Amino acid sequence: MEFCDDCGSMMMGQGDMWVCNSCGHEQPKGDSASYTTTASQEKSEVIESGAENSGLPTTSAQCPECGNDRAYWYMQQIRAADESETRFFVCTECEHKWREDDH
Repeated sequence: MEFCDDCGSMMMGQGDMWVCNSCGHEQPKGDSASYTTTASQEKSEVIESGAENSGLPTTSAQCPECGNDRAYWYMQQIRAADESETRFFVCTECEHKWREDDH
């Protein structure tokens, strides 16, 4: 499993590339011998963050893309277990996704 460096979403394997379905970021898989994926694994592990039907809580947050002042939010552990979770935001208007780290 590989996560996007730009938005933190899980990436899908396409040929010799990892592709993020959320933001479009691509990166090479590297040594393909070290990866084992199946179509059923990748489809079942995709988490979509669709707007109104997401069930995510909302908060006051300024969207860097459109300036809207409301966003859905969630937290995800993407670094080592001894480090804090990363907060992700999704704009309620344009669905732009960004993250906030503790660094």
